Amino acid sequence: MADVVMPRLSDSMEEGTVLAWMKAVGDEVAVGDELVEIETDKANMVYESDVAGTLTEIVAEEGATLPIGEVIARVGSDGAAAGEEERGARSEERGASDGGAPRSSERSERAEGREAAVLKRGEAERAPSSERGEAERAPSERSERVKASPLARRIAREHGVELTGLSGSGPGGRIVKADVERAAEGGPAPEQAPAPAEPPAQAAPTAERPETARGGVEVVELSKLQQTVARRMAESKATAPHFYLTTEIDMTRAWDARAQIKAAAPEGGVVPSFNDMVVKACAIALREFPRANGSYRDGKVELYSRVNVGIAVAARDALVVPTVFDADAKGLGAIATESRRLAERVREGTITPPELSGGTFTVSNLGMFGVTSFSAVINPPQAGILAVGSIEEAAVVRDGELVAGRRMSVNLACDHRILYGADGARFLARVRDLLQEPVFLAM
Repeated sequence: MADVVMPRLSDSMEEGTVLAWMKAVGDEVAVGDELVEIETDKANMVYESDVAGTLTEIVAEEGATLPIGEVIARVGSDGAAAGEEERGARSEERGASDGGAPRSSERSERAEGREAAVLKRGEAERAPSSERGEAERAPSERSERVKASPLARRIAREHGVELTGLSGSGPGGRIVKADVERAAEGGPAPEQAPAPAEPPAQAAPTAERPETARGGVEVVELSKLQQTVARRMAESKATAPHFYLTTEIDMTRAWDARAQIKAAAPEGGVVPSFNDMVVKACAIALREFPRANGSYRDGKVELYSRVNVGIAVAARDALVVPTVFDADAKGLGAIATESRRLAERVREGTITPPELSGGTFTVSNLGMFGVTSFSAVINPPQAGILAVGSIEEAAVVRDGELVAGRRMSVNLACDHRILYGADGARFLARVRDLLQEPVFLAM
């Protein structure tokens, strides 16, 4: 019998919450099988079993939060014992068999139990279709074992979509968010009756929703990820002395260069976005200004040999920052491909803690929402974060003449313990120069 404990899935993880079990009691488990989905302080992650056998007991039910190292399940080598309903009887049999082979009476009872299970399944299959429909409409363990992303499972539960009736469009037939959303828009899943419509009603005041001058109050619990973001941002503003530098960048040449890349790209090829250009420009500047690629720890400055740029991605009800590793050594095309892959994994909920770790600088872009400029909070313990606004048509001076162009506002937040005003200004000026002459981004 092997204990499955709450694993440490990130360097900062102290506890985890069980979101969904991929296996049911009595199922055979192989090494590498998806066993349980766990919510950590950085992401929701599916834990793959490192032991083989039969899942004999689920100790931590869905929704339970346990510290690292606590037992969440048990896996044994005896598959027959897993299917027994009485755990006391099962433990007695294990005790009686310690030190020797099971008695012949025990082997007979287990064989009879397996035969009874086979007969029961046969009776269920021969049952009228109406009875089978009722069973299938109940929450089934089979739907939890379908190959699907954690985000797809969550959306399916919220919309009452049965995963067993869906075909996945993801890698290896994996069901992803888009598959569930299409099924939800098309109506209830096959053999699933729609819930009766209920007239909207005003929620009565309760202890959780006290009636105030603002009306009813709904208390929303934060997820582990949201709690981590809130804590880290509060710590950042409270401990890191922020100062901000703002400049405008003439993006006319970058705009034209991207148009040329897009026109020359093969059909279906990845075209670098303006944010990919910003990431590349920051990576080059970080290599040239190593203090901007460092962090402040315990009265000392740490300077890192790798340039890993984090890109802020709006996830579901949270902000997630996956990392483009060694961005200074990668071309625009590689950065574009990796950025899209990471953003898609964030939105599907399949991003892993290693992909969220190791960042040395962060780029946050709200330009796609029409935001012209903003100030961001430093992602500790990094030295700075670049906030990028939208690209707007504007009059620019070029060669002494006023001409039509495109401008983009950027704001650099600096930790004054690491970067002083002149250091931040030189770094930001280098980023501006690289974007204004995008030919240098390819060098």
